[in-house]
Amino acid sequence: MTQETIAFPSHQVQGRNDTKMKNDRYYYVLLYNDQLNTTLYVGITNNILQRACDHKKGKNKNSFTAKYKLTKLVYYETFNYIEDAIMREKQIKGGSRKKKEELIKSINPK
Repeated sequence: MTQETIAFPSHQVQGRNDTKMKNDRYYYVLLYNDQLNTTLYVGITNNILQRACDHKKGKNKNSFTAKYKLTKLVYYETFNYIEDAIMREKQIKGGSRKKKEELIKSINPK
């Protein structure tokens, strides 16, 4: 069994401007897409690598992401505080599909 490597570009932390210790936890708002770019999923995690691997492997067979085969991480934002991440997740979920697509294109033009 080979281990897959997932690389993420550096990304600016969003939210409050105060400083945190180097080893503190970060929170991520994620957008996933299927291979045909027809279904979008917005979620939140504190472990972006684990979440990406779980989605790729279809770990939770009953989940929305497994049902619709949402395996492409197409956008993410990083936050220092869970409250900021939750607020942003709700903002993105409440937006139109066009706004979500614009977010994706802002860092992932393909």
